[in-house]
Amino acid sequence: MMRLILPLLLLALLAGCAGGGSATQRYALPGPEAATVAAAETRLLIAPLQLVEYLNQEGIVLQLDDISRHQAREHRWIEAPGPHLARGLRDRLAERLPQTQVALARGDDAPAPRLRLEVERFEGRYDGMAIAAGSWRLASAEGSPLAQGRFHAERPLAGDGYPALVRALGESWDAVADQVAAALAPRLATDR
Repeated sequence: MMRLILPLLLLALLAGCAGGGSATQRYALPGPEAATVAAAETRLLIAPLQLVEYLNQEGIVLQLDDISRHQAREHRWIEAPGPHLARGLRDRLAERLPQTQVALARGDDAPAPRLRLEVERFEGRYDGMAIAAGSWRLASAEGSPLAQGRFHAERPLAGDGYPALVRALGESWDAVADQVAAALAPRLATDR
């Protein structure tokens, strides 16, 4: 009798674990409120961000060790990461470049310098750091290259859990905006 009851009990326990998963949590990257668009002599368009494939998913990514990555199933970005990061970058650059009107590129835009970012890392790391890294390119309104560079920012998590990771990733994205704005400011000033 025990031989029959034990497998049924184990099966019931496994079924309960499978069906009783926790609810999905959605996270928005913290950052500045959307900047008001002021009249400015210089305009900068941000092209859609390019993310490496493993980051271009809604699940928040963790680097588990030197070779392993894990994408969370129940801890997700509020929307696709590319547009979410692009809006965050727009708002951060608008704060850091007050003489420049910063906007997301659309198909019907007037000619203006265009900034392209390729995001290679935007994740938590096993040692308690949040990392943002990649490259950027600035092209003239006509499309010719003006400047390019790399960005890399790491910020420690203030605590455990996904909320702390998302806040630290927001701080890393702030540092990326600082780096990019510092590189662009002289170039944009000469284009006025």
